[in-house]
Amino acid sequence: MPAKKTTRKSQKKTNANSTPSKATENHSNRPPKKRARKPTAKIQFGTKKIPAKTSTKKHSIITTLLSFITRLIALTWKISTFPFRYTHGKTQRWPLFPRWAARIILPPAIIGIILCSILAIIYIPRANIIFDKELVTKMPSRSTIYDRHGEAIGHLHGDNRFIAKYDNISDNFIKALIAREDARFYEHNGVDLKALARAGHIMLKNLYGKITGSRRQNQQGGSTISMQLAENSFEYNGKSIDGKFLEIALARKIEANFEKKEILEMYMNRIFWGGSVKGIESASRNYFEKSASQLTLAESAMLAGIISAPNGFNPFRHLDRAIKKRDITLRSMVKYKFITQAQADEAMNENIHIRPPERRMNKKSYVMSTLDKELDIILQKNNIKMGGLTINTTLDYTLQKNAEQALHDHLRSIELKPSYFQYHQTHSQYNNTPKDNRQAPQYIQGALVCIENHTGGIVSIVGGRNPYHSEYNRATHARRQVGSIFKPFVYLTAFDKGMSPFGHISDDRIFRNEIDGADPLWHPKNSDDTYQGRIKIATALSQSRNTPAVRVGNFAGLENVRNTAHHTGFNKKFIPNQPSIYLGSFSASPLEVATAYTAFPNDCIVYRPFLINEIIDANGKVVYKGSGIMGWNNNASKTSSRAVSNILEQVTNYGTARTLRTKYGFTKPAAGKTGTTNNSRDGWFAGYTTRLTCAVWVGMDDNSPVYRGATGASLALPIWANYMKHADASYPASSLRNRAIIVEPNSSINPPRAIIVE
Repeated sequence: MPAKKTTRKSQKKTNANSTPSKATENHSNRPPKKRARKPTAKIQFGTKKIPAKTSTKKHSIITTLLSFITRLIALTWKISTFPFRYTHGKTQRWPLFPRWAARIILPPAIIGIILCSILAIIYIPRANIIFDKELVTKMPSRSTIYDRHGEAIGHLHGDNRFIAKYDNISDNFIKALIAREDARFYEHNGVDLKALARAGHIMLKNLYGKITGSRRQNQQGGSTISMQLAENSFEYNGKSIDGKFLEIALARKIEANFEKKEILEMYMNRIFWGGSVKGIESASRNYFEKSASQLTLAESAMLAGIISAPNGFNPFRHLDRAIKKRDITLRSMVKYKFITQAQADEAMNENIHIRPPERRMNKKSYVMSTLDKELDIILQKNNIKMGGLTINTTLDYTLQKNAEQALHDHLRSIELKPSYFQYHQTHSQYNNTPKDNRQAPQYIQGALVCIENHTGGIVSIVGGRNPYHSEYNRATHARRQVGSIFKPFVYLTAFDKGMSPFGHISDDRIFRNEIDGADPLWHPKNSDDTYQGRIKIATALSQSRNTPAVRVGNFAGLENVRNTAHHTGFNKKFIPNQPSIYLGSFSASPLEVATAYTAFPNDCIVYRPFLINEIIDANGKVVYKGSGIMGWNNNASKTSSRAVSNILEQVTNYGTARTLRTKYGFTKPAAGKTGTTNNSRDGWFAGYTTRLTCAVWVGMDDNSPVYRGATGASLALPIWANYMKHADASYPASSLRNRAIIVEPNSSINPPRAIIVE
């Protein structure tokens, strides 16, 4: 028994160490089977193999997309054929003729109603957002400038447009416009479906003609006047299909908010006629030199005809084309029974007056440039943009033209002097120079400023000879040495400090250290290099002696003289703190000189000069009231100013300006002072009557001498005399000796009241 156990153990041990047989491996000793895994798709870079899973997903997406498209097409087909199917079902039992008539007419009508509803849902809210009643009614227009007598003298700002009321526009033009632009204007409500259909038909025919090469027809627009008004009033892309639908919605809004008459008026004031011309009134004035209320049938037809392409049919450049457009418009007026054929024939034979070339250019002017700068200060930007203002100025247009002519005539006579033209260019020479070779003009220039004494209103202002040659305004911007015309203010200050105008003063040479604050080497001389010893103070001023003037200034005090100059209108920052100012060795503009000289006829009351008296907006509201604010009222100087004025009157009778009486024939009471700077570089005359003060400057822009021996009496005085002789007709001069223009101080902005005491 024990032996068997041993054998069994040994056998087990042997079996354990031996290699299992195949049968045992397959059956008794085989481990449990594992489920076989599917091969994993590996991404192989650089190959075009598509993973199996991705391919399946893509196939699924394509299938879904195709299914969606199929359903969408089916739905679209059902919706689009619904009107036909619906009509077919409803008319199944109708009689033959009504049944087929309904099946032909009703489906397109239903489709049209649905499309119109969709478009209305899209575009009416957008139109409500864009539409603004004020944008339709308000439009930029020109601001008109009037002189003190109510005469229109020019236009500034805004568009080149003058707003015209419906009743002030010729009925001929209104009929021509409707016949040409919108024959069914009074029948539709903003959209003319017939015109749109006709325009679409012609467009398709032209498209077909372009493909086949056949003759094309003239395109006729389908836009109504209301649609064109919408396009001119609001900002959107009117050339696109989306813009056209929006334009239709806006036109309906316009028709709902305005009457036909109002729509016509606004449209006629917005029409573009080429260049800068906008509106019927501006077009009528520009092309025919008349108001829109005076347009004849032929003129009206021409203007209406050229609206479609105003630059291409401009009567100034293409009169033959404009005439053809006129005739086409007249035939349209006959077609729509606005006129008879006989009236059309008569209009076609009418000789139309077109503005001649010499009057077509907008004239530049120193006056307008001065006004423009002053308005820029006064007005807000939105007022300037919209324009439409009435600007009443202090200018006298008749005297303004006289001033320009007087300046030009005298300077032209100076150019004839041999001593001038052998050194300088003339106006004619510059004018004949080709524009490409022109530089700054080098001919003699001048400036004139005339001010009304008791208000400060500028009556005339001339800034040079030709604004087309040079826009530089010498009246307001040129700072030239004033010379001897400043001496009266030195004497005025001295008289205020106690010097008697009836006393005497030395005319001898200035000795070393005599003048306070002066350089010891400063020795001013008299212009004639002579010295008369002790002379009357009045004589010293009337003869413009230099050394007495320096001594008078030394008595008055340098700072006191500078203060007087500042108060009377000179810019103090340009007045040096040196005794040489007693002889006028500083620069000022003609406007400053004219302003300062009003102190003498005004008993030392000086008003700020101004051009604009009143500004009225398009609604008739006064938005600005002119100046007249008192600048200086020195009561202590009243007696002194009269004393200086008496001496200055003697200057015109016996002194340096005596040729005013003897040669130039101005005999009315007047006073003034000549001024000449070193080497005849500047010639001045500043003078006044009881009503007006006028300053004239003549010289070269490059500050070179005009000609040898030229003086203020020969350069500037003749211009002053010529101008003031014309001015005396409207502003008669009275006695300076027994008078005073007593200006009542007034702190308001209105010009103060003046009392002339004889």
